[in-house]
Amino acid sequence: MKKFIVVSVILILSLGTIVKADEGMWLLPLIEKMNVGKMTELGLKLSAEDIYSLNKASVKDAIVIFGGGCTGEIVSSQGLILTNHHCGYGSIQSHSTVEHDYLRDGFWAMSKSEELPNPNLAVTFLVKIEDVTDQVLADVKPGMSETERTAAINSVRTRIEQKAAEGNNYRALVSSFYGGNYFYLLVYERYNDVRLVGAPPSSIGKFGSDTDNWEWPRHTGDFSVFRVYSGPDGKPASYSTNNVPLKPKYHLPVSIKEINEGDFAMILGYPGRTSRYFTSYEVNEQLQIVHPVRIKVRGIKQDIWMTDMKADQKVNIQYSAKYFGSSNYWKYSIGQKGGLERLNVKAKKELIEDQFNKWVAGGNDRKEKYGEALNLIRSAVEGRAEYFKALSYANECLQGCELFSMNQGVAGLITALQTGDKQKTDEAIALIKNNAARFYKDYNAATDARSMKAMLKLYREDVPVRFHPDFYSNVIDKKFKGNIDKFVDDLFAKSVFVNEEKLNLFLSKPALKTIEKDPVYLTATSYYRTAAEVSKSTYEYESDIMKGRRIWITALVEMAPEKIKYPDANSTMRMTYGSIKEYNPRDGVTYKYYTSLEGVREKYKPGDYEFDLPGRLLDLYEKKEYGRYGSSKGYMPVCFLTTNDITGGNSGSPVMNGNGELIGLAFDGNWESMSGDIAYEPELQRTIVVDIRYVLWVMDIYAGAGHLVDEMTVRQ
Repeated sequence: MKKFIVVSVILILSLGTIVKADEGMWLLPLIEKMNVGKMTELGLKLSAEDIYSLNKASVKDAIVIFGGGCTGEIVSSQGLILTNHHCGYGSIQSHSTVEHDYLRDGFWAMSKSEELPNPNLAVTFLVKIEDVTDQVLADVKPGMSETERTAAINSVRTRIEQKAAEGNNYRALVSSFYGGNYFYLLVYERYNDVRLVGAPPSSIGKFGSDTDNWEWPRHTGDFSVFRVYSGPDGKPASYSTNNVPLKPKYHLPVSIKEINEGDFAMILGYPGRTSRYFTSYEVNEQLQIVHPVRIKVRGIKQDIWMTDMKADQKVNIQYSAKYFGSSNYWKYSIGQKGGLERLNVKAKKELIEDQFNKWVAGGNDRKEKYGEALNLIRSAVEGRAEYFKALSYANECLQGCELFSMNQGVAGLITALQTGDKQKTDEAIALIKNNAARFYKDYNAATDARSMKAMLKLYREDVPVRFHPDFYSNVIDKKFKGNIDKFVDDLFAKSVFVNEEKLNLFLSKPALKTIEKDPVYLTATSYYRTAAEVSKSTYEYESDIMKGRRIWITALVEMAPEKIKYPDANSTMRMTYGSIKEYNPRDGVTYKYYTSLEGVREKYKPGDYEFDLPGRLLDLYEKKEYGRYGSSKGYMPVCFLTTNDITGGNSGSPVMNGNGELIGLAFDGNWESMSGDIAYEPELQRTIVVDIRYVLWVMDIYAGAGHLVDEMTVRQ
């Protein structure tokens, strides 16, 4: 399989009419061979080397992994970064207080000295991608078990990664592609001094909130502004007042020219995970377990959180980022489950599998090479079902029992106290205090108590008894006669972890007997122990699934090359191309490709949590003060649609025109395409983009932060 990609390229190019132009999350080193011709036809004016090059500055040098799960882009020679508001939300929230509520009011640094540091935020640049398949698979021998194969691969992986990181400050990672058939070395450089520069109020940056999330038409100004700093030598450095704005290798020019339907659109970013090569068995697992559990558990927890958030501004600040993180994929699950059912994806997968079975039966060599693929996946998915469901409940319910996370580090403290080791005791106390400082800032005990009661009841009702942590029978049933409410009330009354003051008092003179009897420690330990046991049972099926998927994808290359075009997303940089385009979601309905400030005004509901608006924005709209950012057609653009193929992780990705100029920031997908991570639907799938003209208008005209726009290379 070492020549896998070469064969794929030849087959794809020979079947160009089958490959949909807009589908695909493509690997950058293969753009020249696989994409640039079609992209040029659609309007690209750049060369493949302009996009990705090892010899000169290129577009890829302006694209960063923002934090742990988003994309950002450098837009000035002084390290200015644009990303989505929801990507910067945690940082904005961390700086917010009741007195200075930047979530509610927005924030704009009018000078570099006012920019706010974020100790836990980093941005990561891609240095290079290198094909290392031959090296990684060199020690893989026929007849190896999956465990032996994995061990051989990981041994070589480690050597390659270590060598790539020698004598530099780079981070190296060997990632697998196409189900473990192909491998690339990715070398990164991470900068840890990233400062908040600006953010619109949530009434702009999160306008529409849950109601509009994953929906079109959309009117959200989903952007925030940061700056990356380096040491005086230009290299990564921890936060220091001596640091200077990074001088990037490349920054994206910004276009405020008119955009029209049919215009070329290109995105570079870091899509998280797709599963386009799932079998029907894996689709069924999503439909029967993953989505129903997530929808039910998060729905209950979020209702509790939202009630308290609406009642108290402090709680709203504390829980805003957590709520959004939960609700985003709660609604995603609702949409994807509905999309998979509506588009009958399971049945479509079954048709491919029927074709596969007939194809395999047509040749003895095929039976030997590929015959076990589907059976391996099916038996593993079916075999792990009860464990997988229990683990899904355990993980989801645990997120609604926040106090349990304070158990981290307690085992180390207990061991240190048992041995009388003062140094280790001090280290364990420091770890717990460090965790506590972050935890309690965004924690409300009353909210957590209500949520915990609901989560523990739900777990008991929906999960078989054999998967119950022992605190249910040993404590709740024996001591509290099955009353979970009384159990939780007692836990919050007695635990040293219930608030920071109580915890610090205990840590000032820690007693072994106290911590060993603490109800949070005992309950959390019981919960985590059970979850670990269930996870171990689930993991026993993983090797068969991995082997089955690898063989399945290998077989598809030979049987139906048009179905293997690009590897599934795996949080590595990808390029996707398409065009600006409207769509028809259902009979008699057409959605145009853009929205305007007029639509924002139409959705306005004074005092509403999701649809309120700042008075200044309304005044500017009434006066039609659009400056140079308004459309030549007379409206103020807000968002637009493209046919680009994206998923989670692409949030904040730059949307560029044929000249490589920034025209918008990708921030969402439309409701009709929610099955897209598993089954791409070219007629329905759209990327929702905040127009760069709206971004700059909010910065310059609305917020008076035109100095940030002045940093950029603006083309008009």
